Amino acid sequence: MTARIDHAVSSGTFSLDGETFDVGVSRRVPWQDRPKAAELLELISGPDRPFDAIVVGEYERAFFADQLNELLPWLEERGVQVWLPEAAGAVEMGSPTHQALMAVLGAQAQREVVRARHRVLAAMRVQAAVQGRYMGGRPPYGYRLADAGPHPNRAHARWGRRLHRLEPDPATAAVVRWIFTVRRAGRSIAAIARQLNERRIPCPSRADRARNPHRSGEGWTVRTVASILENPRYTGRQVWNRQRTDHDPHSVSSRSWNDHSDWVISDGQVHPPLVSEADFVAVQAVRAARATVDGDLRRYRLSGLVICGLCGRRMDAHWANQRPGYRCRHGHTSAKARTPDQPRNLYIREDRLLDILAARLNLTDHEKISPYLKTSTIAIVCGPGVVDIRPAESTKPGP
Repeated sequence: MTARIDHAVSSGTFSLDGETFDVGVSRRVPWQDRPKAAELLELISGPDRPFDAIVVGEYERAFFADQLNELLPWLEERGVQVWLPEAAGAVEMGSPTHQALMAVLGAQAQREVVRARHRVLAAMRVQAAVQGRYMGGRPPYGYRLADAGPHPNRAHARWGRRLHRLEPDPATAAVVRWIFTVRRAGRSIAAIARQLNERRIPCPSRADRARNPHRSGEGWTVRTVASILENPRYTGRQVWNRQRTDHDPHSVSSRSWNDHSDWVISDGQVHPPLVSEADFVAVQAVRAARATVDGDLRRYRLSGLVICGLCGRRMDAHWANQRPGYRCRHGHTSAKARTPDQPRNLYIREDRLLDILAARLNLTDHEKISPYLKTSTIAIVCGPGVVDIRPAESTKPGP
């Protein structure tokens, strides 16, 4: 989106004095944070202002919601008027008609933003899913951008815009393949990150500093490795809408991860894969076994999937009597005394839980239960003598 102030009008003769046009700046952004608009405000505050009015050609391009109402008092103190075509001249703060007009124009500007966003997102969804088009942004670690020809839109093509696609990066693709290989073999994500740092392999933000100036580039982290292992792009499919930008009323933006169900994945492979789809799916179900002090491995098949039906907390994996199980202490720790009304610890053996799930899900192989639950986003809710199966989004862990 662009924000535009058409003309500044000089005093006396009303001849055109200049034009301010912020390219690529959303109308949501306050004037103080728009480069050109901020220059105009600074000029208004100066002693040598060559005009006494601002003419706004299109309200929707210059203001959002009630921005004009917030700006008018400041301009009036400095003797600067705002002219709108809809007002047939200068806007008068004390006029009920003009106040109603600005309210309507502000609502219309908001409506246009919503409609434009809906159209753009719908088009991008189709382009990513059906056409497999690269939608921009930083290429994932292991890939680099390659030219994919002129833009299909003729106007964009005349402006010199071109499409891009992903191709394996000779310097980093092998690292991605190694990460998936050792993870499928059962290596923990922390161990993978530690070994990458020990081998002094540059982390993604250091390998591409030009696109990651906001990151430290100090080394691999668990979250970095986990993000690579969760990215379906490495199977050769295009993925869009993994993240979203949230706006608050003060135009502060923040990035958040979308739920996996909201990701848009292309119907087919559109760039060379770094890992097969079978390996990618298998890696999602891997949980690394932890070694005890004596070197034995303790494996919990349902770790992270069992919820306490009494308090809503996720039950901890707990080894007791030489077998795996799951326990909930309902928020109690050794650092504080147990309250009289606090329920007793809840414990359930894994083998009994697997037998119950196998019967209900009609799965005779216990090894298939955990992958099935994760794929179906199902959680196990346990209470005293009760085992229930519910959609994962309907369960909320406690504090």
